[in-house]
Parts: sequence; C-alpha cells; structure tokens
Amino acid sequence: MKTIYLIPMGNIAVDIAQSVALCLWHTFGVEVKQKEFIEIPDEAYDRKRMQYSSIHILRMLHKSAPKEAFRILALIDKDLFIPVLSFVYGHAQFEGKVGIVSLARLRQEFYGFPEDRELLTTRTLKEVVHETGHMFGLTHCNDITCAMTLSTNIRSLDRKGVALCKSCTLLLKENMLEKYK
Repeated sequence: MKTIYLIPMGNIAVDIAQSVALCLWHTFGVEVKQKEFIEIPDEAYDRKRMQYSSIHILRMLHKSAPKEAFRILALIDKDLFIPVLSFVYGHAQFEGKVGIVSLARLRQEFYGFPEDRELLTTRTLKEVVHETGHMFGLTHCNDITCAMTLSTNIRSLDRKGVALCKSCTLLLKENMLEKYK
C-alpha cells in the first residue's frame, strides 16, 4: 500500500498532526504514518530574512527519505520562504516525493490576534491538501473555493475550502490510476 509519511518539525501539536493524517487519508486515499520528530536543520535558516529556506528543507527531506516512502509531508512551525517570494505557506515538488507546510503564518497570533485553534487546524488542512495535491500532479485551480487555488495572502487562504473541486478530484483520480498505481 502507498504510504505518506507525516513528519513533524518543531512544535507541532498532536491533535493537528492527527487531523492532517485523517485529511490526507480521506482526500488522497493513501495510508498515512506519522514518523518521529526531526530537527530543523540550522543551515536552512537565513539570518537576513529571519526565515527558513523551504528549498533547503525539501532537499534534506528528499536525501533522508526512507526508500519505502511513497510521499513525505513535513509540518513545520517556522516561517518559510523561497528566493522569489517573501514567504510561502507551503512548498512541494510537483509530482515529487516531498512537501512541507508551515504553520507559522497560519496562526492568528502571527497577525496580532488571539489564538484560534480551530482556525489554525482548518488553515493547516487547506495547505496540506494543496501541497499534497502538487505532489500528485495537480496544478493551481481557478475555482476560488478549491483547495488547489493559489493563496497569496491569508484572506485568499481563508476563502478557499479544504476539499478539491470536482475537476481537481477527477484529475487526481486519473493521476492515481495512471501515474501512481
């Protein structure tokens, strides 16, 4: 059976990781195994930006991936960037093996508001489905309610849903049958 390994990096609450595992199983129909916590590599930190390089972390995850892992998704509590963007909520290799979702900017506290655990969980699930969708060959969707729509700010992320639209669901099923048997 195909398995997604879920890897916490940093302070990731158990209930959020459990919600992510259930969402991945429900959306993608694959087994999810939570792996042990791994340390965030110091060399991924960019002192000028005061953020972590998602590219660096993805490379590290890919190098250390167990051979039996079908896909690997890391959850991290640090702010991420790629060189061409000031931040990313997540990052995944298109049709690749590894992805990462950052909870840093998904937290209400990041924007100066009180903690909202339910909202954090919902935002996390949206990004998890989005990044995992990229690993399964889904591109950005024009349906603003689909989890695969591009989110460039927290308002656009809050507007979209956790689920895939009908078109993305059909494409995912085709990809699962043709490419990821």
